[in-house]
Amino acid sequence: MAATMKCIRIHSFGGPEVLQFDEVAMPQPGEDEVLVKVHAASVNPVDYKIRSGAFLKVDALPVTMGRDVWGTIEAFGSRAKGLRKGDGVFAMLGHGHGGCAQFIALKPNEHAAKPRNLDHIQAAAVPLAAMTAWQGLFDHGHLAQGQRVLIHGGAGGVGHFAVQFAKARGAFVATTVSGEDIGFARDLGADLAIDYRKQRFEEAVSDIDLVFDLVAGDTQERSFNVLRDGGAMISTLKEPDQERAKARNLRTAYYMAQPDAAQLAEIAKLIEGGKVRPAVDTVFRFAAAPEAQAKLEHEHVRGKIVLEIG
Repeated sequence: MAATMKCIRIHSFGGPEVLQFDEVAMPQPGEDEVLVKVHAASVNPVDYKIRSGAFLKVDALPVTMGRDVWGTIEAFGSRAKGLRKGDGVFAMLGHGHGGCAQFIALKPNEHAAKPRNLDHIQAAAVPLAAMTAWQGLFDHGHLAQGQRVLIHGGAGGVGHFAVQFAKARGAFVATTVSGEDIGFARDLGADLAIDYRKQRFEEAVSDIDLVFDLVAGDTQERSFNVLRDGGAMISTLKEPDQERAKARNLRTAYYMAQPDAAQLAEIAKLIEGGKVRPAVDTVFRFAAAPEAQAKLEHEHVRGKIVLEIG
């Protein structure tokens, strides 16, 4: 009889109540893949967006939830070199498989060695959010030492990594956060933390080289006012206004992060060097996945939410 495992899947779109705990066949690693026993997986906004039907068609269901994990290698394919059973890895997953499962087969470009100074909960909090921040700031934003960056939403999952990456790169870092997160943002390294409820950020900053937008809406529109001519506006949520960008010779991008093992390894080095640390807001049991998604979707969260799978 084939080995089975538990995973969290959706068979229809809707609220957290559509999450189901299914028993399915355990995946088998391909020639260049590794089979990983998952110890923890993080919860990201993309999870509840997928659950609500934002990115998938109904004929793609059922689908396993989760885009990043930490776990230990159980087995590997014949062409997976330099790895041993029991090695700890963290991973950002590509499309087609989910991390909220007891086991997962990972492709070579999806995983890297876990930072030695993180436990399994902290390690699971890193990959998707950190890769989103890294690619937004550097691949799309081209942020360089000495430049000025404004990060909207600097206390969230992606934002708190972005603040730390930008500071490690040698940029001047301003960020918008809620009043309760001012101290947190400063501890992360922000040179200027702006309480968006009490102060308009246009009154606090100017001549910005890069706006990294994790909020969209009116915040994105107002951000054109603080950018220098020739700067950049990069968003994970909405394509910036192209007419306004062209008039100011601004670079823009609206993107979704992609797996990149080399970048993940670079992030691990920064973590091991003490320049970056993940912040975990809440840890939920595997069986409490609906509650975890509901908290992220509807409550204030500082940093990341993690599911402890076992």
